[in-house]
Amino acid sequence: MDSSIIAYYACAILSYVPAIVVHEVAHGFAAYKLGDPTAKRAGRLSLNPIKHIDPFGTVILPLLLMILHWPIFGYAKPVPYNPSYFKDPRKGDAITGLAGPASNLIMAGIAAIIAWVLYDSWPLLAQNPIGFYFYSMFLPTFCLINLYLMFFNLIPIPPLDGSSIIALFIPEKSLPKWYAIQQYAFPIFILCVVVVPYVIDFNPFGWYLNVTAGNLANLMFPFRIA
Repeated sequence: MDSSIIAYYACAILSYVPAIVVHEVAHGFAAYKLGDPTAKRAGRLSLNPIKHIDPFGTVILPLLLMILHWPIFGYAKPVPYNPSYFKDPRKGDAITGLAGPASNLIMAGIAAIIAWVLYDSWPLLAQNPIGFYFYSMFLPTFCLINLYLMFFNLIPIPPLDGSSIIALFIPEKSLPKWYAIQQYAFPIFILCVVVVPYVIDFNPFGWYLNVTAGNLANLMFPFRIA
C-alpha cells in the first residue's frame, strides 16, 4: 500500500476519534451545566475513547465510508441525558443538542488557526516527513472531519442533533412522544445513509457535506483542502 494512503488513513483515524469523543462529551457537559447529572453518573464526561465507542457507528460505518471514498463521518455511543432535569426542557434539549456540533466547529477552527500560524514555515516543515504530513494532511483532515460531523449532525431530522431545534416548537405535553420517536429513528436513518445512495447511485449526504463542510474548510484554511 502506498505510503501516502497509509498516512491518510492514520490522519483520518487520529482526527475522527477526538472529533466524535469531544462531540459526545460536549453534549454531556452541556447537560451537566444545565442541571442534569445523568452523563456524569454514567462516566460519560470522560475523554477516554473506549467509553464512547459504538461498534457500528464508531468503527464499521467510518471504515465503510473510507472504502467507498465518501466523506468520513459517524457517531459514538450517545451520551445519556434526562431533559426532565432542565428548568426549560425544550431550551435545555436544544442547547445540549447543539453543544456537540459547536465543539466540532471549535476544533476545526483550531486546526485552521494552526495552519495559518505555520503557513510561512511550510518550506521548512516540508523537509521533514512528519512536518509534511502534519501540515499538508493531518490539519486539513482534522478540520474536514470535524466539519463533516458538525454539518451531518445539524440536519434537522431525528435523531440527529439538529432535530433538537424542532423540540423548541413542540408543545411540552408532546415531548415524551417526540423523544420516543428519536430512540427508534437512528437505525432507519443510518440505513438510508448507507443503502439509499448505493441503490440510486447518488449520495445526497456526500453532496451536502461537500457543499457545506468542504466550502467552509476552504474558506478557513490558507490553502485549498477540499
